[in-house]
Amino acid sequence: MTTYLSTKLRQQIEQDARHRCGYCLSDETLTCIPLSVEHIFPEALGGKTIHDNLWLACRPCNEYKGIQIQATAPETGQKAPLFHPRQDRWHEHFDWNEERCYIIEKTATRRATVVALQLNRELLVKARKRWVMVGWHPPK
Repeated sequence: MTTYLSTKLRQQIEQDARHRCGYCLSDETLTCIPLSVEHIFPEALGGKTIHDNLWLACRPCNEYKGIQIQATAPETGQKAPLFHPRQDRWHEHFDWNEERCYIIEKTATRRATVVALQLNRELLVKARKRWVMVGWHPPK
């Protein structure tokens, strides 16, 4: 579904997100691929195209998320809400491993987000390792 987004609203979302994916924190200037404006609560489930329901996401995170708003936590087998980039603070729920290239979750329920969105996908981890070597990662 394609919904019209005013230039002003898109610029506000980009500014809010600091040009980074709300899930994996990839910076679009490092990937050279524009980020998508995504509906945190998907349009297909009734989500509205309003400021508070929009954020930036890289294409892989957006595609893995799809219309999900929750996922199964691997350890418990129970449904857990996905990370909400407008309401949740990333560093309260996630951190970087010692090498600063793998996302680790601070709570069991957030493991569902890491797994569902494949936040540690192989190619992204390889890219993060290179970004770390030159001081571009992790984001401040």
